Amino acid sequence: MELAWYALLGLFFATYLVLGGYDYGVGLLLARDTRPAHRRAALNAVGPFFLGNEVWLVAAVGILFGAFPLLEGELLAGLYPAFFGAVTGVILVTAGVQLRSRPDGQRARARWDRVVLVGSVLAALGWGAVLAGMLQGVPLRADGHVAGVTHLLTPFVAAAGLALVALVALHGATFLTLRLPAAEAAPLGRLAARLVPVALTAVGAATALGLLSADVRAGARQPLVGVLLLALLVAALLAARAALARRRPGLAFAATCAALALPVALVGATRWPYALISTIEPGASLTVADAAASTPTLRLLNWLVLPLLPALLGFQAMCWWVFRGRTDGRAPVYW
Repeated sequence: MELAWYALLGLFFATYLVLGGYDYGVGLLLARDTRPAHRRAALNAVGPFFLGNEVWLVAAVGILFGAFPLLEGELLAGLYPAFFGAVTGVILVTAGVQLRSRPDGQRARARWDRVVLVGSVLAALGWGAVLAGMLQGVPLRADGHVAGVTHLLTPFVAAAGLALVALVALHGATFLTLRLPAAEAAPLGRLAARLVPVALTAVGAATALGLLSADVRAGARQPLVGVLLLALLVAALLAARAALARRRPGLAFAATCAALALPVALVGATRWPYALISTIEPGASLTVADAAASTPTLRLLNWLVLPLLPALLGFQAMCWWVFRGRTDGRAPVYW
């Protein structure tokens, strides 16, 4: 039962990264175009989805608190700066998108656009640092508590954060290629194609630094699985480049969705059966079974979550169906 809940936690967080990822990617791309009409069109393309996308983060946090209370406490303590940056970014993006069109002046709207941009950078960097920190391990002591947060100040964590920024920017560009009118989408398609090598370089740099890190190598309990998932990530990026070259934005978007989900699977599978690995006391490492709540608690949670997943999937499908196709400027939105 612990494995099922651990997989469900990974599924919810990976889904959040995929769906929230294009929100933050669009926010990052606001930096490339200062024309108000183009910025508004980009935000209108993502607007109907972004609040619903964040529901997956709330659900993932709920599973973490309910099904893995011990992991939750030490994970948040050990990776506090990364979580703080990511959540701050999420809040800034949410506030910026919803408030940018309240004032009439272009200067005020430009300031809110900068808030969205900064929030998108923080969110992408923060979640990348969280994943890297989990893969690298934390200084979990024998008493079950994490010692400090300076373990996050490593080249690998920094490279992984930048790699996720590159992946998110690519994901946002492919999303806009799929959603904007064809005439406006063409330049975004060319931009997305140029971002693929950037993402590959960033992923390669993070991989090299991970291989050089003794903590990452020691924490990889299933290294062959990690290599396979990394190869799939590279294949997904190459598939996105090929689809963009053939002007198949739907396939390109599906490939970048896979590219954002695979890092979550890589972290979870590479460390199995451990949920949190100690870099200073190997015996203090938490297995998934140790970190999980009691069996009666998990059974009770089954009854709470069983109706939740179909509801989330149904809501997401409804949103995509209602707002399917390319935007045409007539959608009743205010951002």
